[in-house]
Amino acid sequence: MKFNELGLSPGLLDGISRLGFEEPTPVQAAVIPMILNNGRDLVALAQTGTGKTAAFGLPVLQMLDPEIKTPQALILCPTRELCMQIARDLESYAAGVRGVRILAVYGGADIKPQLAAMVRGVDIAVATPGRMVDLLRRKRADFSKIKRVVLDEADEMLNMGFEEDLEAILSEVPEGAQTLLFSATMPRQVSSISRKYMNNPEEITVGTRNAGAENVSHDYLVVHAKDRYRALKRLADFYPEMYGIVFCRTRQETQEIADHLSRDGYNAEPLHGDLTQQQRDRVMKKFRARELQMLVATDVAARGLDVNDLTHIVNYSLPDDLGSYTHRSGRTGRAGKTGVSIALINMREHYKVKRIEKQLGCKFVQRTVPTGADICKARLLGLMERLSGMNPEPGLIDEILPSLCERLEDVSREELLRRFASLELQRLLDYYKKEPDLNAGALTDPGSHAARKKQAAAGGMAELVMNVGKLNRLSPKQLMNLVNVADRNSSIEIGRINIVKMQAYFEVPRSDAQGLIDSFSESVVDFEGRQVSVAMAGEGNPAKRDEKRAANPYRPKDKKRKGGKTPGHWQK
Repeated sequence: MKFNELGLSPGLLDGISRLGFEEPTPVQAAVIPMILNNGRDLVALAQTGTGKTAAFGLPVLQMLDPEIKTPQALILCPTRELCMQIARDLESYAAGVRGVRILAVYGGADIKPQLAAMVRGVDIAVATPGRMVDLLRRKRADFSKIKRVVLDEADEMLNMGFEEDLEAILSEVPEGAQTLLFSATMPRQVSSISRKYMNNPEEITVGTRNAGAENVSHDYLVVHAKDRYRALKRLADFYPEMYGIVFCRTRQETQEIADHLSRDGYNAEPLHGDLTQQQRDRVMKKFRARELQMLVATDVAARGLDVNDLTHIVNYSLPDDLGSYTHRSGRTGRAGKTGVSIALINMREHYKVKRIEKQLGCKFVQRTVPTGADICKARLLGLMERLSGMNPEPGLIDEILPSLCERLEDVSREELLRRFASLELQRLLDYYKKEPDLNAGALTDPGSHAARKKQAAAGGMAELVMNVGKLNRLSPKQLMNLVNVADRNSSIEIGRINIVKMQAYFEVPRSDAQGLIDSFSESVVDFEGRQVSVAMAGEGNPAKRDEKRAANPYRPKDKKRKGGKTPGHWQK
């Protein structure tokens, strides 16, 4: 199918032809005719990077009435960056149409020019919810002629807390206006907005509902928490052409990681809520110009970012909700290109990967953290590939080449390549000479019970059993808390957790297993009124030890655990 088969005007076809577009994406092919022809409200579920802006922008532009001087269409989106991007795209689409007035209305900028432009008259207002509410309160936004409202990245706007602002804006829109809602996921709040402000909407799903981008592969690396940053550095060294976003949980973590990367010689800067708008604009300008290799960002700061050609997304910390992971991974693999989403997890977080796999319908592949040898080999092969593809222009090199050949005539080709590689990779070779393997508990298939048993037998992990389970309403987080209570003086990595009806099985490093069993034996750890005990899986029933404890509830008053303190609650 071609764009000229969708019923678009010659002026718009001219605009998209100038941009080099010939064939519509699936969401464009499905949405454009529907908006043009039937006038019904619409809910379209599609990932970022699938061409949604053109899907709603082209028909909205086509249906403008040149006689009306107040806004006829309102497009709401979550962030300043996306607001500006949509306005720029609409202006490009309308390059062949005379007299179309488009205004971007967003916070963090002087409101006076935006107010003046609204007074002069606009056809389409592209706005962030907070700034549009501000204009409504000042009575400077005339919605009386609004015919269409677009909610772009609706789930993002609701995640950012704009629900009240959206309701305030939508309540001002004329009742007969067509509402078009675009979202990557369909959480409860989006469904609520749909029911309240849309009239029997038609729903289109491009791809799978709540699914990730199809062109993105999902990998994860298992490392100890203390090695997370070193693993990130190895990824950056292994993929020297990486152009991506590193997602962190907090503003402080974002700033710290960006500072460390910068000090270590990587082109990276942070993007978080503590930056001023001027600082945000400077960082984004550098990132879009590819002057930065990595943008280190929080979820909130990166909402709605529209940057093309990202190769990698790195989840320095996995988010707690599916929607955030969907939006993170959707930043790459856009417009038909491929991308990689990599998660750095510790041994306790396998369950998060499994949960995302199940909910997103995708498959995660466990990769190993590159070793120094892996990195040097990848860098050298990449360098050789660039060399083989070079075709130098005639010039000064030709003049000095005879002298170079004479100087190196006694050096064989193999030795020349070896010296050249050593010179080029000396920094990496020196750095990784003594660097350890960072992989923690690597398994070919972490879901395979046989693989786990094999590793445990090899001295890696031991499986323990706890005497509380699902009937006691035990969760993985509570299990980890119980371990921390029993053994406060150590930091024990917990691997796979399997909670069944009466018991819970979990993995710890074999070297820590007996010490943890002793800690539970020497202390009183209570959960839901039941004293908790732990044993090696298959080597005794912890419930039977409970019976022995009940028969002899007294503890020696001089018994001391690690640290030399005698907690009073041990004594009856």
